[in-house]
Amino acid sequence: MSVRVTGWEPAGPVRWWWRPVALVAVLGARVLGRLKPARLRRVLEAARRGARPATGAEARRALDAVLAVSVRCGGEWCLERAIATALTCRLTGTWPEWCTGVRMQPFEAHAWVAVDGEPIGENPHTMPHFRVVWSVPPADRCA
Repeated sequence: MSVRVTGWEPAGPVRWWWRPVALVAVLGARVLGRLKPARLRRVLEAARRGARPATGAEARRALDAVLAVSVRCGGEWCLERAIATALTCRLTGTWPEWCTGVRMQPFEAHAWVAVDGEPIGENPHTMPHFRVVWSVPPADRCA
């Protein structure tokens, strides 16, 4: 997967109390990333219950924390990065939209988090080529 967080600059220093939260989320993402897609979706839908929608700043702060504690999430492991970012948000009481999608030419799958339809920490030049296959939006945005 070529869509990476290369060149991502954190919004600011990651506060020390975000690191343990993000570390727990990264460890959880490693486990959840092995689930079959339908089961993963059910788990994420259950995890979002009771959370308020994340703002762009909250999602970015969660991504910064995840990238600060995990070199692996900064590379091609977009599934773990997206799960860990969503879980970090959830552990702080919020939930972004968790998305998976594909592009057809050349075929590529990708996972990311978004707020109000805006991908967080993704390359703005490649993201328009991806089409969302399914997502887990904040609970109050579900129909």
